[in-house]
Amino acid sequence: MKKVVVIFGCLLPFFAVSAAQTAKVGEFEIEYEISGSGKHTVLLEAGGTAGLSDWDPVFDKIAKFTKVIRYSRVGNGNSTQIQRHFSSDDYAKHVSDFLNVIDVQEPVLYLAHSYGAYIARTFSVSYPEQINAMMLIEPSSEHDVDIIRAIDLKKGNQEIAQIKKDDLSNGMSNQYLDFWSKRPLPDYPEIRDIPVTVIASVKKYKEPELLFFTDEARYEWGQLHKEWAESFPQGQVILTDKSYHYVQIDEPELVITELRKLLQRVN
Repeated sequence: MKKVVVIFGCLLPFFAVSAAQTAKVGEFEIEYEISGSGKHTVLLEAGGTAGLSDWDPVFDKIAKFTKVIRYSRVGNGNSTQIQRHFSSDDYAKHVSDFLNVIDVQEPVLYLAHSYGAYIARTFSVSYPEQINAMMLIEPSSEHDVDIIRAIDLKKGNQEIAQIKKDDLSNGMSNQYLDFWSKRPLPDYPEIRDIPVTVIASVKKYKEPELLFFTDEARYEWGQLHKEWAESFPQGQVILTDKSYHYVQIDEPELVITELRKLLQRVN
């Protein structure tokens, strides 16, 4: 396969100054930031329990060549704090409503990390008219558990159970009940034929504490995303051995380079 201050200068032709703002989406206050200008709009979606600050290393860089928006999902960052389950379908609807509230009419290039990629995949099928390309960084997958169990079934199940327990203890069971529930997520052709880039890490850990970080699992992780990305007519995969999970922090220039290439493909 194969983010409450007025935005100053948002109508200027070459640049826009950004500041943290909030938007009312249904019953929730959503923290977001918007900057830059250009033909295309890039929407940044953070992973897991992360907020918009996860994009600090690349946000200003992206704003130098196009319009970019980052936000914190409900329950994260400075958005409304809650403790209840949200699925990727719930979050995808929030994204669609959020874009309408802040008057983003053009389709976005969806740049998503980790669990955020799960939301992007759901969004791309549910709201195809609002997206024109995807870049997924270290995307979480419903097949994560398959990799772990194939290496050591008993130990794998123990590690999975502990991760779910830890997640539930925080009151937000989103990602594990969502993408490890084995509900199949959309692939091509459910996701329409759009340019897609996947960046996945195959960097090895010297002393892996969990099965998922063993050399075998790193290899299988890379193969999983290679096959998924290349099943898209316009899909590409980048495997890096220089970053771990937060590629946008470890290798921001790689993300910027590949984003520029993806924008060219959209053109």
